[in-house]
Amino acid sequence: MQLHVSPSMRSLTISSNNGFIDLMKIKVAARHISYRTLFHTILILAFLLPFVFILTAIVTLEGVNKCSSFDCLGRRLGPRLLGRVDDSGRLVKDFYKIINQVNAEEIPDGIKLPDSFNQLVSKMKNNQYDAKTFALMLRAMMEKLEREIRESKFSELMNKHFAASSIPKGLYCLSLRLTDEYSSNAHARRQLPSPELLPVLSNNSYHHFVLSTDNILAASVVVNSAVQSSLRPEKIVFHIITDKKTYAGMHAWFALNPVSPAIVEVKGVHQFDWLTRENVPVLEAVENHHGIRNYYHGNHLAGANLSNTTPRTFASKLQARSPKYISLLNHLRIYLPELFPNLDKVVFLDDDIVIQRDLSPLWEIDLWGKVNGAVETCKGEDEWVMSKHFRNYFNFSHPLIAKHLDPDECAWAYGMNIFDLRTWRKTNIRETYHYWLKENLKSNLTMWKLGTLPPALIAFKGHIHPIDPSWHMLGLGYQSKTNIEKAKRAAVIHYNGQSKPWLQIGFEHLRPFWTKYVNYSNDFVRNCHILEL
Repeated sequence: MQLHVSPSMRSLTISSNNGFIDLMKIKVAARHISYRTLFHTILILAFLLPFVFILTAIVTLEGVNKCSSFDCLGRRLGPRLLGRVDDSGRLVKDFYKIINQVNAEEIPDGIKLPDSFNQLVSKMKNNQYDAKTFALMLRAMMEKLEREIRESKFSELMNKHFAASSIPKGLYCLSLRLTDEYSSNAHARRQLPSPELLPVLSNNSYHHFVLSTDNILAASVVVNSAVQSSLRPEKIVFHIITDKKTYAGMHAWFALNPVSPAIVEVKGVHQFDWLTRENVPVLEAVENHHGIRNYYHGNHLAGANLSNTTPRTFASKLQARSPKYISLLNHLRIYLPELFPNLDKVVFLDDDIVIQRDLSPLWEIDLWGKVNGAVETCKGEDEWVMSKHFRNYFNFSHPLIAKHLDPDECAWAYGMNIFDLRTWRKTNIRETYHYWLKENLKSNLTMWKLGTLPPALIAFKGHIHPIDPSWHMLGLGYQSKTNIEKAKRAAVIHYNGQSKPWLQIGFEHLRPFWTKYVNYSNDFVRNCHILEL
């Protein structure tokens, strides 16, 4: 806006900035007005001018269809003339009222929603939406976005589950090439260990490790890390148990890549006379029962009510459906006293661990008449790994579970356990394990659905000796925010969870702990294009 005073001081004009509209023109007779009066007039007009501009803008923005200029002017200027300048409180109350009203109403079926906020604003201008219509439209857009994000998260979890359950091309190639090498190369078939070392396999003065796996590369990392971290590697004996299809490749790897002075034995489950269908009828039923196979290998979304399921709960259910849980290899640890009748104490290891410190002190631990030395998982700070009680594994609405178990009892971890086999042989742990497997099978898996740990939690109840958590750090396959410094200090780190270090979905910053023990210069590794990720 502009203020123009004529040279004769007899005319005062107020005009818009574009110069086309005269908003106010005042003509003054020279003999009836003094310069002082004129100055005061100009001062008053200069004070009122910004308010006239603001009110004019408000009227323009609100639209002529909503209220007349005088009406809008009165509604906005009136409260100010009465001293009520700030009406933000009333506006907020009106806003809450509209939001509550919209929240209680159903969103109309078939409502056409804009694809972006900019489209929503444009639609508002074109259709002259009132506040309620705008709020309803915004709510519908937000709910749609929430559904899409939720569906995307569940799809991500499903894809991650399939990635974790599959065999990477490089590992499959490695197994095939080594199997072929076993059949064509006599050196790859040489006896493990050599005949003169066979007595060591049952010598209790050595430190015996048991590893059950069908992953050749993972087995090599466990063995290499144990040997390189040991202060007395010549005292280490590894008993590696694998399935029939992997036996030739596993044997060939350790025959061609000795880890002297440590001793390695490789055996297939088919070579244990004791592991017959008569001795393990429950496991045979678990592997062949149609309902069980469908649960682990079928459609993981069938019958799932995702609307009442959190992503974290869904992830746990997917983890429970890993096909490895119906593999005999995953149940073998319950038969250790029978598999190694001449040994008194063994350390059982999972294939997703890395040993970073000498483990010989484990054999010095007094288990005080207990069977299983394990790290308890109920006394940590994180909610995902180290805060587990029985309630996290069992369905306490089942009467048999509610009758026999305490939901607040502390859980413990598989992955690195020291077992006193002499004490174990005096118990009924295996029979208890079989009994609860049968009961869960009868109940159509309604007692628990998380792999092999739940029946072990029951079978070893009262037989656990807690060991220091620094011996076994868990969660590197679950949590990307793992404490790196704490991981460096741990004797054993465990990649339990889906994000295994040999998979693309593994956490990159945690993978170097594992890859440092992979021999990438090995011809079989290079020919299978197993590159450092």
